[in-house]
Amino acid sequence: MLVELFTSEGCSDCPAADRLLERLDATQFVPGAETIVLSEHVTYWNYLGWRDPFSLEDADARQQRYGKLFGLNSIYTPQAVVDGAAQMVGSDEQALRRAVAAAASRPKGELRIESAHWEMDEVRFAVKGALDPGARLVAVLAEDATHSEVARGENAGRTLHHVAVVRVLKEFGAAWADGRTLELPDGSMEHRGEAAGPVRLVVFAADGRSGSVLAAAEQTLRR
Repeated sequence: MLVELFTSEGCSDCPAADRLLERLDATQFVPGAETIVLSEHVTYWNYLGWRDPFSLEDADARQQRYGKLFGLNSIYTPQAVVDGAAQMVGSDEQALRRAVAAAASRPKGELRIESAHWEMDEVRFAVKGALDPGARLVAVLAEDATHSEVARGENAGRTLHHVAVVRVLKEFGAAWADGRTLELPDGSMEHRGEAAGPVRLVVFAADGRSGSVLAAAEQTLRR
């Protein structure tokens, strides 16, 4: 299943949620659940004096869509979304555990990544699976950021660590089985940290109406 964390380096409440997501990724602490995590950094905290180097407008748009689907009065950070079907404060471990366990009990579709490889700064891949043809494919390139020093804003003076930071997010729509390409943005390696690991390719299929994640797959790619 998929756990998305909407976060920001400009938000003082977010580091606790970042650490929880990192622990979930490392230990998979919910029995019976195989979890794929994504850290999606939003832009709307940037005005407070610190521009989050990982912030993406695509993350804003995705969170806004969830806000409408969940009937929220406003979006917020840190927010965790589990399989597109449940949302909670991203640092609330008990709520996250319950949502992940509930998601693990639901049947999932089949989805797999094939022929993924680097060509310069592009990742080329194909996606195969047995899903409703109306399911919408989303593909992501994510990188760990092991050492990010915040100079200003609410987290000024802190060194933050992030896991599976979304660097590219692209929706391919319903025609999702053909070969696809994602390209890392220029300068994406600059903020990864000295001990950064490989890039994660994550693909997931979501219901076009409800946003619920029907299936997800992940593959790590080394250059």
